Amino acid sequence: MMSEDAVLEVRDLRYRYPGRTDPALDSVTFRVGRCEIFGFLGPSGAGKTTTQRAILGLVEGWTGSIAVLGRERGKWGSELFDSIGVAFELPVGYPRLTGREDLDHFSNLHGRTCRDSGEVLEAVGLTEVAGEPVGSYSKGMRARLNLARAILHSPQLLFLDEPTAGLDPVNAASIRELILAERDRGCSVFLTTHDMVAADAVCDRVAFIVDGRIAACDSPRALHLQFGEPYIRVEHRTEAGLVTTIFPLGTASAELTDLLASGRVETVHTSEAGLDRVFTEITGRRL
Repeated sequence: MMSEDAVLEVRDLRYRYPGRTDPALDSVTFRVGRCEIFGFLGPSGAGKTTTQRAILGLVEGWTGSIAVLGRERGKWGSELFDSIGVAFELPVGYPRLTGREDLDHFSNLHGRTCRDSGEVLEAVGLTEVAGEPVGSYSKGMRARLNLARAILHSPQLLFLDEPTAGLDPVNAASIRELILAERDRGCSVFLTTHDMVAADAVCDRVAFIVDGRIAACDSPRALHLQFGEPYIRVEHRTEAGLVTTIFPLGTASAELTDLLASGRVETVHTSEAGLDRVFTEITGRRL
């Protein structure tokens, strides 16, 4: 039985690709709550995309249980895709259609009322090229068009695979804002990525997956507090020039006190370990 407050629940999911000896997924278990952004984080080959494919019905032969929106995965037909949105990492598109025509085409495939294509193109920053053929779009523009298709029908659950990959910092920030807006609208988000900056910025909870196993699952803040090492970074002048010294936060230090009183300090910053460092601390692996 699926939890009442969950939109996605995966239990003991196992999968081995044909011809392989090691499992791609080994007892993967997690749940995604309503209006939650859930990050599924790990390096390439860790099992992120395979998990997503199993949930979406793109691989067969897995064992365990998957429930989506209150129903076992095997009891869903194609109508599931009127309730979920999917944006894969590798962008595709109809090269001869304009961006607006592409979205209008996908609107006709859904069995529910969709949002205005112009509104969605504006949300992903493609208004200026809405009338241009998709074949002329850059990889980043096609990735944003994929996201537009995924949110076009106001899904209850959104699957995003590396949504900020290949984007410049400005567009990556706008995509993060859009993801937060979808959550505020009432959508739950399952985000697979190795972009720890994006995960830290938008995720309510994250799961670290390595070699097909989940190594940790909690809120980014809880993981920071449990495994991260907060510190104070002090820039100060010396005879050799400007130097940065790191001091652990929360520990008394005569050296720090003396330095702050010296009049040589330029800047002082408190910092905590990034999610990438926490990942390394927990898994022993780097992204």
